[in-house]
Amino acid sequence: MTHVTACIDGSASAPAVCDYAAWASQRLEAPLTFLHVLDQRQYPVSADLSGNIGLGSREHLLDELASQDEKRGKPALEQGRIMLAAAKERAMAEGVSSPETKQRHGDLLESLRELESDIRLPVIGRQGESSGGAEAHVGSQLESVIRIMHRPVLVTPARFKKPESAMLAFDGGATTRKGVEMLAASPLLKGLPIHLVMVGTETKEGWAQLDAACSTLSTGGYKVHTAMRAGEVEPTLHAYQKEHGIDLLVMGAYGHSRIRHYGQRIR
Repeated sequence: MTHVTACIDGSASAPAVCDYAAWASQRLEAPLTFLHVLDQRQYPVSADLSGNIGLGSREHLLDELASQDEKRGKPALEQGRIMLAAAKERAMAEGVSSPETKQRHGDLLESLRELESDIRLPVIGRQGESSGGAEAHVGSQLESVIRIMHRPVLVTPARFKKPESAMLAFDGGATTRKGVEMLAASPLLKGLPIHLVMVGTETKEGWAQLDAACSTLSTGGYKVHTAMRAGEVEPTLHAYQKEHGIDLLVMGAYGHSRIRHYGQRIR
């Protein structure tokens, strides 16, 4: 069975990641796994020096360096275990049954690649532990995670708010048409009003594409609002989202249209 997999670290957004993952797990009726990856570059594993014969006086220096790396990594390893235990407890308090935890040593992207066949929905904070601060558009690894995963990714803000509505940024292209089909078939947002919004010059072709997408979502049981707005993608979508108090944005972040640029500046 595939899992909702929440990537947590020591960032301020970790509680929101936990809460959104717990919400998604219950909506999808899928098991929940919390994943913490100890960065190989910051905390390397202790080296195996058994083959370093003939180094003479330098051998003890290598042993000492390996010991220092190991000592430096142990507190981080324990901190990760504590974070995972806290995340599990938090999710159980929100009604999730038996969430699992995984701790890996290495690289987040590589870990997600290896685990992808077991992942139904990855959940990751917009900004992680190594991000530059609130002024940064996205976390240092977020774009790479979205690119490598062959499935939707739930990107969370710094604070949790239970989604009560969603907006699908639609451009009529193959990526967003696939998004419409996936959304219609998924229980994740069932029961929530969906705003289907196209940004661009109003045309008959555009409205025909919107109507077709609306029909697909309506057949899937959604109450759909359609809109076509002129302007630049980012400010126009922001304005619409603010105007209607929309909690969740669904989009093909790296499709071949102007929407992809908005995806690269997730807020």
